[in-house]
Amino acid sequence: MYLAGLGCQVTAFDGSPVAVEKAKALAVERGQDLDFNVSGVEDWDWSPSYDAVVAIFVQFAAPNLRAKMFNWMGQSVVRGGLILLHGYVPRQISYGTGGPPTADNMYITDMLRTAFDGFEILRLVEYGAEIEEGRGIQENRR
Repeated sequence: MYLAGLGCQVTAFDGSPVAVEKAKALAVERGQDLDFNVSGVEDWDWSPSYDAVVAIFVQFAAPNLRAKMFNWMGQSVVRGGLILLHGYVPRQISYGTGGPPTADNMYITDMLRTAFDGFEILRLVEYGAEIEEGRGIQENRR
């Protein structure tokens, strides 16, 4: 919804019908028009048609599915398009604050360079940040 708020035409999918309905309701509340779809990553139509493909915290996919996802993302973005990928690094596990339970699902810079070989990488950064999520998130973790 952030990108729609910037004026981008957004197509999004999630495997959870509940998540999609919640997102639709939030978009209506914000007066935004987005194309929301219920779909699993393996069922999505990854035809080349997007100026940008954005994937945030998708590392609950096992390494073999992750490799397929990276390939699908690459084939789905138009020539000269952009892929934005944001996720956890393996040290996340030691923080105990969420994320995938196994380091194999997380990203390292060498893996991403290999997965997107042939793409111009504009920025590839590993960083750490403390995030204060608020009481509601903390209570839901208990």
